[in-house]
Amino acid sequence: MIDNENTFSVNKEPGDTLIVVDVQNDFMPGGALAVTDGHEVVPIINRLSPGFDHVIITQDWHPPGHVSFASTHNDLPFLKRNVGYGEQTLWPDHCVRGTQGAELHPGLIRPTMELAELIVRKGRDAKRDSYSAFIEADRHTHTGLHAYLTTHKVKRVFVAGLALDYCVAATAIDAANLGYETYVVLDACRAVSEAAMALADERMRYAGVRYTRSTMIRTYW
Repeated sequence: MIDNENTFSVNKEPGDTLIVVDVQNDFMPGGALAVTDGHEVVPIINRLSPGFDHVIITQDWHPPGHVSFASTHNDLPFLKRNVGYGEQTLWPDHCVRGTQGAELHPGLIRPTMELAELIVRKGRDAKRDSYSAFIEADRHTHTGLHAYLTTHKVKRVFVAGLALDYCVAATAIDAANLGYETYVVLDACRAVSEAAMALADERMRYAGVRYTRSTMIRTYW
């Protein structure tokens, strides 16, 4: 667990950007790849979003037969398999484009969806997964988000959503490595497992990611 000693109070600055990661039905309780208490992030994100100059949303958007699906390999979920770009965890079929499970949680409609200026749909290629909102799992293919933020002269990003130990962590690590001052908003995230979270925490700290909480972000107006 991440304790309060490792969280920071932050004064909001113009240009700050909130990246809302994969708050989709399949990651909610009862979904195909449910994150425990995943629905609890929705009201926190909705409270946060009006305080940011830019709001970006990401969405897993897989075709049927995606390389990350255990069913594609006739294998069991949560095993690992080597694919063209390296080791891939196999997941239950989830966030298949055009299905209800791939849709964003309906509670995000107000106010977050109204403020969002970009939706990054990742994992669209059947042969390539994408945890990060910036760079896909082959570690060569960029989603275009970095170029977008650069165009808008964004210097600092705050990451929230699901799941903290996978797509949130991957997004935050890439953001930090690309030169953004990066914060993960802990109470606006939920994780899959303690074991995965311990590894993600280590990797995020190494990349220079900082942690904060929604109550520790002070607006500038």
